[in-house]
Amino acid sequence: MGDVWTKVPVREQDPKVRAANFDEVCYGYNKEEAMTESVRCLNCKKPKCVAGCPVSINIPAFIQEVKEGNFEKAYDIISESSALPAVCGRVCPQESQCEGQCIRGIKGEPVSIGKLERFVADWARENGIKPKKAESSNGHKIAVIGAGPAGLTCAGDLARMGYEVTIFEALHKAGGVLSYGIPEFRLPKAAVVDKEVENVESLGVKIVKDVIIGKSITIDELLKDEGFEAVFIGSGAGLPMFMHIPGENANGVFSANEYLTRNNLMKAYREDYLTPIHKGSKVAVVGGGNVAMDAARTALRLGAEVHIVYRRSEAELPARAEEVHHAKEEGVIFNLLCNPVEIYVGEDGWVSGMKCIRMELGEPDASGRRRPVEIPGSEFDIDVDTVIMSLGTSPNPLISSTTIGLDTNRRKCIIADEATGKTTKEAVYAGGDAVTGAATVILAMGAGKAAAKGIDEFIRNK
Repeated sequence: MGDVWTKVPVREQDPKVRAANFDEVCYGYNKEEAMTESVRCLNCKKPKCVAGCPVSINIPAFIQEVKEGNFEKAYDIISESSALPAVCGRVCPQESQCEGQCIRGIKGEPVSIGKLERFVADWARENGIKPKKAESSNGHKIAVIGAGPAGLTCAGDLARMGYEVTIFEALHKAGGVLSYGIPEFRLPKAAVVDKEVENVESLGVKIVKDVIIGKSITIDELLKDEGFEAVFIGSGAGLPMFMHIPGENANGVFSANEYLTRNNLMKAYREDYLTPIHKGSKVAVVGGGNVAMDAARTALRLGAEVHIVYRRSEAELPARAEEVHHAKEEGVIFNLLCNPVEIYVGEDGWVSGMKCIRMELGEPDASGRRRPVEIPGSEFDIDVDTVIMSLGTSPNPLISSTTIGLDTNRRKCIIADEATGKTTKEAVYAGGDAVTGAATVILAMGAGKAAAKGIDEFIRNK
């Protein structure tokens, strides 16, 4: 099983096998593996791991319970801080957060906090354990917009405080990016996402689907006519960005957002669903983040040869190291330090190839990463018939444009206080990607948590 300096290894599907299926890649820990790994925790008096967690889970306390075999108690401790532990245990960038702060990691490998959280959450689900709900209602009604990570977290925290919470979700399914964005092989929908949503509902939260705020009903109407005393906006960032290069409007060019939504939410990869997608035999995914890896690994499973095209080097890839490792193992080809300049279009209107230019790294830009610079005369072609643009997303301006007094910045992100979620409009709070632009699930959850506190203070002081 290893020693105190190394993590208990986690079992995974064989790369050659999993590259042809949509089953979950990582199997997680079993009871014996989890208890063995938990012994590695030093139970620090001033735990840096807690400070590194955006939702401030009491990590040493839950790991201590795992160590003693008290899994239900461990789940109760996690649930006090996190509404979505089975999700976070799978998709959080632990290496740069809790595990990145772990003292064990100074001389060896950090404690496998994420895998332990996943084990506890999965054990609770398999044993029918639910998060504890409020004993009674305080009679105050709060509206939450968006059933993604930020909205579910804010709603769950408010419900535990006794508020009557209604989430309004634009799609026909709750979960937000957990349902439409992250593939099945990383985050199973029925077994994990749907159950986590049910847990939030078990706290008394009501979820109303197929309601587009700004079109079906406005925020002003929710506050004036529907009896809600405050509103939290957790509507995410679903508006994809493009490069604006020649040929970008050809058939066979997708945004990663559309490509993943069609596969994850509409089950385009399944033969028994009437929602097919153009699969392509040679696919280029432009970008280097987690979404790009998700799109690339999805295209690979649909039978394509897949290229990641990224303008910086591997050291600057923003995707999690685990996702890059898995993509390479499965056979994704990485074309680094190059950038598309044109998409070739055949007479039939479909993608027939892509022209790229080689890049070199210059001085650091505003993000702190070295700025890529084109090398003149270095153009070359990639033989592809499908291109997926994974360049980030921005918030849909529908909500901000239909809400009086709600200010946004130049990127159309809602302006909100980081500590409380308070916006420029009275009784309206916001958090997650709608405020920051596209970011991680756990940061959106942290924002939802902060806003729940801010709303509670607002109601108490009203």
